[in-house]
Amino acid sequence: MNTVQALAWAAGGTGFIFLMTCAGSAVVFLFRKQTGRVAQTLFLGFAAGIMIAASVFGLLAPAIEEATVNGGTGWLPAAGGFVLGVLFLWMLDRLIPHLHPETNTQEGPRSSMKRTTLLVSAVTLHNIPEGMAVGLSFALAAQHGGNPEMYAAAVALALGIGIQNFPEGAAISLPLRQEGLSCFRSFSIGCLSGVVEPIFGILMVLLAGFIAPYMPWLLAFAAGAMMYVVVEELIPEAHLGEHSNIGTLSVMAGFLVMMILDVALG
Repeated sequence: MNTVQALAWAAGGTGFIFLMTCAGSAVVFLFRKQTGRVAQTLFLGFAAGIMIAASVFGLLAPAIEEATVNGGTGWLPAAGGFVLGVLFLWMLDRLIPHLHPETNTQEGPRSSMKRTTLLVSAVTLHNIPEGMAVGLSFALAAQHGGNPEMYAAAVALALGIGIQNFPEGAAISLPLRQEGLSCFRSFSIGCLSGVVEPIFGILMVLLAGFIAPYMPWLLAFAAGAMMYVVVEELIPEAHLGEHSNIGTLSVMAGFLVMMILDVALG
């Protein structure tokens, strides 16, 4: 698979996950202004489960395998990249003002920005590593001459992240609606929060020729960043209130769906 083909597949994969964000944001048209806590718990938990499985099966496992094939120590780039990804998201969390809708707490530097802007900033941070993950998977397939198994694994990862972007899109548009925005504006803002996914995904493919020696590190980097989002935000927010068991089961369901996708297609 040459660079042009890899770009086409990455554009298709990241375009799909972006459209799934938009589809999830469209849920706002189906709910009243006040949305049940159970629905948001299910959305957040399911997204968390998919991201955990995607990080393990779609990113860390290929990172270890790639490092081993290249004659290196498999765990070293996986562990090192994972730590760097966690630190990267932790640093963005501290440097960029954003608001978590479920806990209604602002993080990062104090800012006079509107609540809606702060809400969107939080979700946009989540979407950066997701776009990177899909782009890196297709770039890895391209580096191995379009290996069908790697191509299938990249497709599985894009499908999994796309599926979890549906509840993630809803998790941003519904709180915006509850903030008093119109349904259309809530949908539009939720949809636009996913624009960074195709941008970062395509960027990874364009840089593939330069980053090839560091591919295991970058795959693990994306995994660490995604896991930070899961542990820092999605799982805690899915366990607020009286429905913690529902949150736990939805996490398990998301993990199961992504695991099946990876095994069946990869």
